[in-house]
Amino acid sequence: MDLESVNPELAEIDGQIGDILRALQNGFQKLDKIKDANRRSRQLEELTDKMRDCKRLIKDFERVVKDMAGSTDPETARMLHDRKQSMIKELNSYVALKKQYASENKRVDLFDGPSVEDGFGEENVLLASNMTNQQLMDQGNQLMDETDQAIARSKQTVQETINVGTETAAALKSQTEQMSRIVNELDSIHFSIKKASQMVKEIGRQVATDRCIMALLFLIVAGVIAIIVVKIVNPQNKTIRDIPGLAPPVSRRLLSIVEDI
Repeated sequence: MDLESVNPELAEIDGQIGDILRALQNGFQKLDKIKDANRRSRQLEELTDKMRDCKRLIKDFERVVKDMAGSTDPETARMLHDRKQSMIKELNSYVALKKQYASENKRVDLFDGPSVEDGFGEENVLLASNMTNQQLMDQGNQLMDETDQAIARSKQTVQETINVGTETAAALKSQTEQMSRIVNELDSIHFSIKKASQMVKEIGRQVATDRCIMALLFLIVAGVIAIIVVKIVNPQNKTIRDIPGLAPPVSRRLLSIVEDI
């Protein structure tokens, strides 16, 4: 399927990626013919820059495909996905080649030293030919000691990094636990405030009820007092019924009982 008919922007990005991948292929083929370590390093740097550009373009390709996700049919979407995976696979193969060549350059720098084109390679060969076996062994042991020291420093750096990571993790865990306790305390305070609000409402209702009862009792007592006052001031007033227990005393009548003898 022609990408131009699908999306012109995709077609342009695909063309740029194809150009870079072909340039990477030619560059690595030329790299096999370069023997000088410095030139190989420069060539690797140029190829690395091309791989970065290719990775950026693949991300642009993926972005455009995502933007088109709702407007493409399943077959086109599958084709675009396969195309992207193919480009990623090819780029990863060149990344692996780059790592392989970089590792080889490091080994050359470690054991061979400066290149012959710098004028030092031949001198080193002559010096090595004039050295005795013991001197060669001493030189080799010295290189091994330096390598061991470099490895030890790397291990120390790694251990320090691990320690810092452990301390950071412990600090984060402590802060997380502290935040959890604070949240629990806030929940408890919220519950206590809610409970206190309910109690205040209940107390308010009880106080209102007590006030109503007290007002009613006050009215009753006031009424009784008013009746008593009226009865005392005007005992002949018949419009007010007597309060049981408060009626005026009835005059005693003496009945003579005549007994028949």
